Amino acid sequence: MGEGVDEAGWDVEPGDEIEPVVQAVGRLLKVCRESAGVSVPELAEALGYGEDMIRKIERGARIPRPEFLDNADTFLKAQGHLRAFREDMRKARYPKKVRALAELEERAVEMLLYSNHNIHGLLQTEEYARALLRTWRPAYSPDQLERMVGARMARKSVFDRSPAPEISFVQEEVTLRRPVGDTMVLRRQLEHMLEVAQLPFVELQVMPTDRANHPGTGGRIQVLKFADGTGLGRTDGDFSGRPVSTPRQLRILDLRYGIIRSQALPPEESLDIIEKVLGEL
Repeated sequence: MGEGVDEAGWDVEPGDEIEPVVQAVGRLLKVCRESAGVSVPELAEALGYGEDMIRKIERGARIPRPEFLDNADTFLKAQGHLRAFREDMRKARYPKKVRALAELEERAVEMLLYSNHNIHGLLQTEEYARALLRTWRPAYSPDQLERMVGARMARKSVFDRSPAPEISFVQEEVTLRRPVGDTMVLRRQLEHMLEVAQLPFVELQVMPTDRANHPGTGGRIQVLKFADGTGLGRTDGDFSGRPVSTPRQLRILDLRYGIIRSQALPPEESLDIIEKVLGEL
């Protein structure tokens, strides 16, 4: 029961534009519950959650998980009214800035992604992501941590899209060797990268540590290109780290990424490097 209390959903971030939708779902839950003649304690017992959690969801202070809506809809015989909000609540669970990024990634037809400190988020396994996020300061609460991990894993739906976007990853060699988590966490992370690299629309390259003179030393680079010919980019080194979209700004990022890509190892040799690091663990 106590575990269920923590698993029922996520707190709403103050000022998040999704808050009115969460509140509407909470009011709908209350209406459905009262129409069915079910009390809060009865609903809590039936679904395996604490009474306080049910009340938080009903007043819009807690984002219900999609599976909670499924179970509540069935138990209250809500005829699909609660279940209809599954997708809205699935998106609402992402922190605001992650939700915006996920929406952009869902629109992209081409993605250029250079990472120099850690494995890129779209390549991370769940356990690697959790171990990495535990290093951030100030530390996340357990609930915040699970919300961030869940959001990061949900972004990987880009790999299941049809048609899929063309995705180019360039990873600095050091990111393959940084011992995030324990040895088994890193092993499974590298094995996962080898699997992702087999996807026909993914190109994964490694930048050897001894390639000192390339324009990636200023930090990460991300460029998303959309079907209408527009794009959005970001880099740690310029533009104050903010997203940019003008042709001139995108040309700069395209230029840098093109040089990085040309100086990195070809995909086949890159996979050999990953396998070599695996063998050393």
